[in-house]
Amino acid sequence: MQSSGKVDPILTEVVANHLLSVSEEIGLTMIRAAHSPNIRERRDCSTAIFDVNGQIIAQAPYIPMHLGSMVGLIGEVLKHVPLQELKSGDIFIANDPYNGGGAHLPDITLVSPVFYEGKLVAFVADIAHHADVGGMVPGSESAACTTIYQEGLRMSPVPINSALGEKDPVIQLIMLNSRTPEERLGDLQAQIAGLHVGVRRLQEVYDRFGSQNVSSSTEEFLNYSERRMRNLIKNLNKGTFVFEDYLDNDGFNSDPILIKCTASVLDDEIILDFKGTDKQMASGKNIPMVATLSVAYCLVKMLIDPDIPANTGTYRSIKVYAPEGSVVNPKQPAAVGARAISCGILGDVIAGALMQALPQRALASSGPHSLSTFAGTDNVRHRTFVDYETVAGGYGARSYRDGMDAVRIHASGAANLPVESLELAYPMQVVRYELIQDGGGPGAFRGGLPVRRDTKMLTDDGTLSMSADRQSMSANGLNGGLSGRPGRFVLNPDTIDEKILPSVGTGIPLQIGDVVSVCTPGGGGYGDPLSREASAVFQDVLDGRVSVEESERSYGVIIRGDVLDQEATIIRRNKIKMFSFSFYNCAQCYNSIWFDC
Repeated sequence: MQSSGKVDPILTEVVANHLLSVSEEIGLTMIRAAHSPNIRERRDCSTAIFDVNGQIIAQAPYIPMHLGSMVGLIGEVLKHVPLQELKSGDIFIANDPYNGGGAHLPDITLVSPVFYEGKLVAFVADIAHHADVGGMVPGSESAACTTIYQEGLRMSPVPINSALGEKDPVIQLIMLNSRTPEERLGDLQAQIAGLHVGVRRLQEVYDRFGSQNVSSSTEEFLNYSERRMRNLIKNLNKGTFVFEDYLDNDGFNSDPILIKCTASVLDDEIILDFKGTDKQMASGKNIPMVATLSVAYCLVKMLIDPDIPANTGTYRSIKVYAPEGSVVNPKQPAAVGARAISCGILGDVIAGALMQALPQRALASSGPHSLSTFAGTDNVRHRTFVDYETVAGGYGARSYRDGMDAVRIHASGAANLPVESLELAYPMQVVRYELIQDGGGPGAFRGGLPVRRDTKMLTDDGTLSMSADRQSMSANGLNGGLSGRPGRFVLNPDTIDEKILPSVGTGIPLQIGDVVSVCTPGGGGYGDPLSREASAVFQDVLDGRVSVEESERSYGVIIRGDVLDQEATIIRRNKIKMFSFSFYNCAQCYNSIWFDC
């Protein structure tokens, strides 16, 4: 097909969707071929296509957290290999968040150039979270790490020879440093297979539409995305808006850690400035700049227009400034392994600032996932195992609907690992797995429910490492909504040996029969709970999301047996409103309002 010299909008859309399809197929190939449950089942991976200038022209909808890792990737590759020296079949590998890798060391990125008729036309890349890349903690991710050197093997972009397979020196190095080398080999081979598919499919796109048409359509699609985002920003309330929230602590001390965002909404541009955020921590809870960018781009896109394409054009109108040496832009060699949990709080802060310019999309704070990593010896398979697991929290309520239950929030997005897959892969048994009743913050719209997951160890040399937030400070409600339930870790719950564990820990010994209960935090509610429709509360009770006691205490809704008592509900709600001042100022009145039957 020959170019007419003028970009055809229909052709542009068709080409853009073909590119997105290629990106998605790279991911599906990787998922189907992967060895680890983390990639095969949880889909903790992402893919992207770049033009020759390193601009993201298509990114499949997998994990938003990986977006920032892709930004600047090609530039880092070209620092190591000049453009003119690239050749067909080249593959480069990286994982260093400070030098062109993922947002933490377990995120290994592979990128390959694409040639058409002897000319470099694009790059394809995939990124996957590997369950272990060495370091002091199984899983290579823990807030307990104080430097990135404790978190595993670091790689800036270096070439690998896929034809050598496991004999490639870099792949051998990765396997040597991992507690689960066979799994690492299988997952890397899956990533390589994904790139091969991507290169072939992208060449087919060029065959079908012609090099000039693909190039011009791609550039026009990026420009279209930019125009669309800038036009949407023009409709927002203009001004400067400030919001702040806190991490529970740095994992070692009890002092909360401030994250502050100043959002400036200009004519057609948004500036997010994190000046005033606390200095970086001696903890893996730091957020590297690539992850800060990921969360910023994701939140702006999500709040303004979730359907806008994920590409470089969309993000041209978003500027992010983060002080070097801060929690949201630490200097190396700061540890960053547990950044995803902190990113949940960062997302709340960005949303809190932006919703002042977009009040119709207001969002209460959310409960981020909790990380638990089990490791030990699999006596059946006679090998070491590492089960990296992130248990979902509850999403904050919005100004127009309830928060989602049991979900990875904001830029995070890996799927749930099915119980059957976990028990098949590892010597563990899930003995309890449920939504936590009353876990979401009450409100006119209820916060999303968190999760309780109890896992029994079936080997005698197990260890547990864990990281979490919102265990000291709950996810706040908004506009009268109440806070969600905080999370916690418990060893051997509901027994005489029950022990509350800290929010950050590593190498906790586990014996056969020990049960670890992971309770994640719930989302905050939105609006006055007394304004929630009584029928909606009643349905929540029937569904098991809200208890009868909570229905009466927080919502003023009276349920007798399986019947909603409308008259008693009106009386109770009026009583609560009448004594609301006393409720906040008198413990005796508090008891009479909430607990007097």
